[in-house]
Amino acid sequence: MALISRKKQVYPISDGLMDYLGGYGRLVSLPINYQGLGVYTETVAVYDKHGQDTLWETVLYRSSDRDPIYRALVEIYADLKVMGDMGVMAHLVTDRVDVCTWGNTKPYRIRILNTLNQNFDYFYVKKADASRIYGLELEHILAPSRIEFLSTKDTVVEQHVAGLPARVFMEHYLKDTRLDEVRLAKEFVKFNERCLLRLLGDMHAGNFVVDITPDFDETVYSMRAIDFDQQSYEGRCHVYLPQYYKVNNPLVFLSMRCMSEETYRQYRNEERTLMGNRARVEGDRLSALLDSMCEDELAPRENVLRLRKELSEHHGDKRFMQAESMGDLVRISLARITKG
Repeated sequence: MALISRKKQVYPISDGLMDYLGGYGRLVSLPINYQGLGVYTETVAVYDKHGQDTLWETVLYRSSDRDPIYRALVEIYADLKVMGDMGVMAHLVTDRVDVCTWGNTKPYRIRILNTLNQNFDYFYVKKADASRIYGLELEHILAPSRIEFLSTKDTVVEQHVAGLPARVFMEHYLKDTRLDEVRLAKEFVKFNERCLLRLLGDMHAGNFVVDITPDFDETVYSMRAIDFDQQSYEGRCHVYLPQYYKVNNPLVFLSMRCMSEETYRQYRNEERTLMGNRARVEGDRLSALLDSMCEDELAPRENVLRLRKELSEHHGDKRFMQAESMGDLVRISLARITKG
């Protein structure tokens, strides 16, 4: 079982990271920041369609605060989706603001409603943390699907990642007779490998989603991270492998049941090749990100020392022992799949 620190330290956005964000269009001036959303007077619990508590609460504002806050949130949505063009956003309104009070980060979830067709979309407003920013940007560069976000010095705005929470998927879909177990197992192996190679930790069933896409004759599954707070922080190698989280055991056992060791190695190597290709295509951008990451403190010194030793033993690669920062460890890990 992977063990996560009870409370992770928050690391500030450095000048180097700010320069990177500005250079790649991530840095913006927001009409309202994370702290500005905290002036609500009360909250109401949000329940799902089965009557279960979602751990989110809808926040209620005084009318004098609500209107300017709601307008500002539509402006932020326009920044995130159409580079701030409010001309195509006149029919959008902020429908609801939720806060998750469970855990350390307390993010806000914003629901934007299209009044012309009653369709809605979500985005998230969170406290800016260097770990989260690096995690988001590595996801954008290295994962199969892009992820959009914007940041200031103290606030980060993230797009909603569509999919079923892995916990819900395992509870309700694993027994479906139409489930393609082999394809699902293949995707879990690939997701497991992606997390390890870019050192994204804490991928338990509440922190990633499963997206189901019907193909012309089969079903395609994809797994996507939705929480990036534990990017390159913990000192244990197992923390970066979803297979070691007890809550993920249904996926682990399914994969063990329908996959041979030879097939496992094949899918793992396929993902390494795909990640290596993405890293090479985005070489300049990735290099600039890692330059900043190597200079930043993102974890206690003892975590870096322990993780470099465990990664060296896990991969049989002594280059990890030369690392002096979490950024160094990510760079060495990715160098193994881009240059051998």
